Amino acid sequence: MLNSDASPGAAMPAEVQTRTAADDQAASWIARLGTRTISLDTIQEFSRWREVPANAEAYRRAEQLWSRTGELAGDPDIQAALVQAQRRRPRRIGVKQVGAIGLATAMAASLAVGAFLWQGRDTYATSIGEQRILQLADGSRVHLDTASKMRVRYTEGERRIELAEGQALFEVTHNPTRPFVVSTTDASVTAVGTVFEVRRVGLETRVILVSGAIDVAQAAAPGAPQRLQPNQQSAIRAGKAKVSAVNAQTATSWTDGELTFVDTPLAEAVAEVNRYLAAPIILDAPAAATTPINGVFRSGDRTAFVSAAAHLFNLRAIREPDGQVRLVSSRNNEQG
Repeated sequence: MLNSDASPGAAMPAEVQTRTAADDQAASWIARLGTRTISLDTIQEFSRWREVPANAEAYRRAEQLWSRTGELAGDPDIQAALVQAQRRRPRRIGVKQVGAIGLATAMAASLAVGAFLWQGRDTYATSIGEQRILQLADGSRVHLDTASKMRVRYTEGERRIELAEGQALFEVTHNPTRPFVVSTTDASVTAVGTVFEVRRVGLETRVILVSGAIDVAQAAAPGAPQRLQPNQQSAIRAGKAKVSAVNAQTATSWTDGELTFVDTPLAEAVAEVNRYLAAPIILDAPAAATTPINGVFRSGDRTAFVSAAAHLFNLRAIREPDGQVRLVSSRNNEQG
């Protein structure tokens, strides 16, 4: 908190005086990304906005202020702002009014309702085609992908996430005395401050390290955990783990609303695309199933993927009465 004894006529702190349009946009983005449903177009728009260095820095500051709302819960200024917000009587906070409250409190007041609502929940889920960006109470951030479900369980000694299904990218706030653990039925991943992805689909858990270091322990094989390095992945299935090299940037492109395929078997690519579709693609062309495909596609853009696959592999797209699209072998190409 800034000094609350500052008189109304005193010089304003530099941070308040130099507030930019990017700061206001960053606050707006935190509010937008904290809603229950986020479209893929919104994710892509946010990614483009944050590519500008000034915007990225403004968003970092906004995240820090957002994470402080829990610490400021007992502050009388915050409580007054919450009462005003809950009564739906918004009032404009000008530069002169900020004075005693300070920039941190003013930002927290504008976001406090959403922040406290998030902290009061422990289970998060997405439907098919939906993504959510969650700011946790400790400042860590989770990008929850389509058709995913997780539970947050924080204690004084541990920060634990239980990923029941789907996948998520975790950006963990550094705290060596309070480990951050992500668990599935197959494995648990322990990190201190790092960025990594965990995916639980079908009978397999896959862990990809983007930066930092993590320890991966198998639930069915007690023993020393496995330390992963950046651009490595561990695939755990039926009590066995396989570590291999991976391009983490490509593998996590879904966080920007894109699916990137590099020499990916067509059947595998179709399965990945289908995770974002309510009306999926049916691959009914055995000869083409193992043929690799390369390309970048927008998540949920069935038409573009079907068109590309039909053209590349000499397939025909048949639209079924229930809305699904079937890809079959043919000499004639037809867009789905």
